[in-house]
Amino acid sequence: MAEYDAIIIGAGHNGLAAAMVLQRAGLRTLCLEAKHYSGGMASTVELIDGYRFEIAGSEQFPTSRQLSDELELDAVPAVPLEVMSVSTLGRGDPPFIYYTDPMKLMDHVTTVHGMDVLTGMAGLMTWAQAPARALGRFEIRRPPRTYDEMFACATTEFERAAISDMLFGSLSDVLDRYVPDNEKTGALRGMMSFLALNTTYRGPETPGSAMALAFGLAMPEGDGTLMRKIRGGIGALTTHLRERFEAAGGEVRLRTQVTHIDTEDGRVTGVTTEHGDTLTAPIVVSCIAPDLTVGELLDPAAIPDDLRSRFARTDHRGSYLQMHFALDGLPEFAEPYGVLNDPAMQSAIGLFSTPEQLQRQWEDSRRGIVPAEPAVVLQLTSVNDPGVAPPGKHAASAFALWFPIEGNPADYGRLKTEMAQRVIDRICTVAPDFRSVVSRHITFTPRHMHSMFGAPGGDYCHGLVHPEQMGPNRPGPTGFRDQPLPLTGLYLGSAGCHGGPAVSFIPGYNAAHQALDDTVTKRSDPDGR
Repeated sequence: MAEYDAIIIGAGHNGLAAAMVLQRAGLRTLCLEAKHYSGGMASTVELIDGYRFEIAGSEQFPTSRQLSDELELDAVPAVPLEVMSVSTLGRGDPPFIYYTDPMKLMDHVTTVHGMDVLTGMAGLMTWAQAPARALGRFEIRRPPRTYDEMFACATTEFERAAISDMLFGSLSDVLDRYVPDNEKTGALRGMMSFLALNTTYRGPETPGSAMALAFGLAMPEGDGTLMRKIRGGIGALTTHLRERFEAAGGEVRLRTQVTHIDTEDGRVTGVTTEHGDTLTAPIVVSCIAPDLTVGELLDPAAIPDDLRSRFARTDHRGSYLQMHFALDGLPEFAEPYGVLNDPAMQSAIGLFSTPEQLQRQWEDSRRGIVPAEPAVVLQLTSVNDPGVAPPGKHAASAFALWFPIEGNPADYGRLKTEMAQRVIDRICTVAPDFRSVVSRHITFTPRHMHSMFGAPGGDYCHGLVHPEQMGPNRPGPTGFRDQPLPLTGLYLGSAGCHGGPAVSFIPGYNAAHQALDDTVTKRSDPDGR
């Protein structure tokens, strides 16, 4: 008999979601994690003594109400925010303040920026609705749509055109249609571009970049859950899942790297670890990147060459810099940005570039040039969540585009140092004393994310949000819709699967339920008739 009913590879948010679903369904489930802590890239980690930081994910993304209820996600406390974020170009322009209260948001936009800007924002959100349905962004337990099925989601010619924009158009095409004025809407255009481009390796003028905008703007219809900032950091969510999983009798093993998925006669039999241990189970859910699962954990003979090649073509070119700061105090924002000294404004402060600047910066980064003024999002996390820093101190994080990744590897260290200084310099343009309140900082590049988390190329999406890697070209629990994996008992549940990326739990949840559905089918018809 097998030692376990199911084995999960990876204890990130998707792996723990899958583990919890399977264990609660009565399957003896083991979750294996290579690192010394669970949570993966949805962790809150003490990188500096007394200071805790969100390693990659920083918000719970919108998701299905059914999934949220089943995983009991609402039991994890959120940080109540009056303002979700603030955007500026840092050129004396009036900040865009994104109030969580829709009425306050509309009043701010019309009063400060103008009714035409509010109309443009509403047009963007309306544009995104049909593409979100076509992508099945928030659907659970359903396969990705074919292209024909995507267009069939359109109920009007406007919606059909929006889906076409998503598949073939550029981000700049869409922004120029709804918010074209860089003088009045430069910060808004910059925020929308940043929202999209951090999941791509494309400039805003590159065809296909509108896909990431549609993905980023998507909102659940009906009773879906909205985006939340989690108290204690995003790791509180994965801690919650692990506790529920273990309370149901599940087991998590840390420092246990899987080196091989074992198969026999077209079905999985378990896994082998780096220590040489063989653990048996008829179900294996892999929550590492799909191409790593197929290319590194399976025998080549187990998968047809053309299918292996299809997985191997996944684009993972992450191009960003992440910094974490231990602060002795809060920086003071100078006029005309004194409004940012209000703690309500400090959850996320975007110092953006226009789409035109971002396009040039991306092109320059491909030639090994660090942006002179990188687009940066600064989070003063301890202001609204003081438990992540020692008393009287503060924790902050910054995320910036674009870090050069195509140049000479020998230049990597120099470029990392140079871009880190540019990020700090950019913050100092609005908070001149920022550098003086930093006691320590840590800088992560895509290379660090690759080595720390096994994210290929540092790609936290496990497959960038490009049209050729979404919809029917993003695998589901059993592989691609038109080319499933020929192995019974193997399921894919990482952010690189349909329903991902983002901290939505959908890929892991889908994989677990597919395994349960298949188990019920097998029990009712063991001969497969």
